[in-house]
Amino acid sequence: MTRLGSAPVRFASSSGFASALGLAALLALLPASPARAQGVTLPPSGDNQKAVVTQYMGPASVTVEYHSPDVHAPDGSDRHGKIWGGLVHYGYSEENFGTCGKKCPWRGGANENTTVTFSHPVTVEGKALAAGTYGLHFLAGEKEWTVIFSKVATAWGSYFYDESNDALRVNVKSAANPYHEWLTYDFEDRQPASTVLALEWEDLKVPIAIALPNENEIYYQTLKRELESSPGFDYHGWQQAADFLADKKVHLDDAEKWAQTAVSAPFIGEENFQTLQSLSNVQRARGKTAEADATMAKAIAHPSASATDIYQYARPMIRDGKPKEALAVFQAASKRMPNKWPLDLGIARSYSAMGDYKSALKYAKQSLLVAPDGPNKDNVQRMIAKLEKGEDMNKQ
Repeated sequence: MTRLGSAPVRFASSSGFASALGLAALLALLPASPARAQGVTLPPSGDNQKAVVTQYMGPASVTVEYHSPDVHAPDGSDRHGKIWGGLVHYGYSEENFGTCGKKCPWRGGANENTTVTFSHPVTVEGKALAAGTYGLHFLAGEKEWTVIFSKVATAWGSYFYDESNDALRVNVKSAANPYHEWLTYDFEDRQPASTVLALEWEDLKVPIAIALPNENEIYYQTLKRELESSPGFDYHGWQQAADFLADKKVHLDDAEKWAQTAVSAPFIGEENFQTLQSLSNVQRARGKTAEADATMAKAIAHPSASATDIYQYARPMIRDGKPKEALAVFQAASKRMPNKWPLDLGIARSYSAMGDYKSALKYAKQSLLVAPDGPNKDNVQRMIAKLEKGEDMNKQ
């Protein structure tokens, strides 16, 4: 009746009719049983062990649940070389059990439906598929395979498969693969917004490309929900969420509200260098240049701003071709925090980028006096050597 796991038990023929009558008479003498008998835990049919594998793409997940047959049959016989096109038919197969008739695909495993669950909407081989749990079936081929996602995910095998329940079909190509004794589902490629699910068995694999159609939107919706719970009781969550939206340049109106919450919301907000910088970044992303500059000036002058904060903020200006702007920031901070590492180094870098190696050398030597021992001091010494040769200390 089935090749990769038994179907529900039934009488082999009408010859069991008399025995059934006798059994019915015996059961009539027993106490009444519950209307819905509960199953007990026994070894899986055909010893095809259950397995579950999950892969995340950021907040989104893909989970495959299946029963795993092996190349060697339960009686120990070796079926290597007899799986594809043999045990697993090419195309549809015909079954005398269930309702699929001559149009029975392969269940992609053994026993109950192999299922795949998508926590969020995805694309499969470029085609849209809604979030949910699907029965996973296949039409095998020598090279070309059809992957079927059925809206019915609770059936036994493919015996009751009905094409009208298809949610999606995609075509993929199989490929040679290192030997796998047990049928396995694995994720071959694991990117932030995509993955490749691969069915692997015997000497073959069937890869299926899965991707998120809008990764940033999923993060945005996730952040909104999270900020309504415990992460929203502290300014860090609002600040980090605002930073993400500003970096991705999405939902910037909410990003500004969230950044402002991090700065000043009652019982939650805290005005400090980091929260003000986040607010400035969002304002700049929204095109509010004057407001962004004013907010950043407030951040730089804030008592919470450390010398390291200033250096990390202004150094990228040098790389962006704005050494004069960086120099002004470093000089203002140095007046407020004299001899603080690494402000003099920032001044030296700014002068060096402007071609004033003499001034750069002066401040580089000053920074050496306060540089922490170890890699930082060694690095400054290398920079001084470059300046003494008339070379830009910023260039590697």
